Amino acid sequence: MKKIEYILLMFLVSFSAVAQKESANVRDGNKLYKSSKYTDAEIAYRKGLLQNPKSFEANFNLGNALYRQKKYPEALEQYNNTAALQPKEKDKIAAALHNIGNSFLSDKKYEDAIKSYEKALKNNPKDNDTRYNLAYAQAQLKKQQQKDKNKDKNKKDDKQDQKKPDPKPKEQPQQPKPQPQQQQPQMSKQNAQQILDALQQDEKNAQDKAKKQQVRGAKKSDIDW
Repeated sequence: MKKIEYILLMFLVSFSAVAQKESANVRDGNKLYKSSKYTDAEIAYRKGLLQNPKSFEANFNLGNALYRQKKYPEALEQYNNTAALQPKEKDKIAAALHNIGNSFLSDKKYEDAIKSYEKALKNNPKDNDTRYNLAYAQAQLKKQQQKDKNKDKNKKDDKQDQKKPDPKPKEQPQQPKPQPQQQQPQMSKQNAQQILDALQQDEKNAQDKAKKQQVRGAKKSDIDW
């Protein structure tokens, strides 16, 4: 970036000091500009333009003073006004287009900067400084495009991740429901007594039957004397 500022300074100085017929205000502006008093230089150039609105040097150097104050949109407008004057010297047209490219470049508008540098080279094909700035702007544009491409790719990946369904939680095995216990019918005291009496009667009958069988089975002993 230092190289670009140095290239710009070469143009600014060379074109701010050549005109011998400029008004006193423009010459004062040049002195202030060289002393890095860019705000005061701007005021002086504007006074000079009041005297001669079509002065190429006053318009051009006013753009330079605005540029040094980082007023890039205003500087760009002023350079465009300078180029619209259509000077006969192609070198001056190339210088205006070069600084237009610098304004775009400082504002990171690389495509516009490239176009301006290309136009400048058409008017001055031997200008190595403009050629350098053109190559720099092309490299910066490539970096910007790659950065935007990576950003778009990351956004696309994020969208795809959002579309993926959440993993289905594992279902817990269903526990068997406890079966209700069947209530046993309660036996009344009367029924219980009846059953007990029946059992006792059965036992008595069984005993009586056993006695009868014992009697029937006994052998009569005849004693033979």
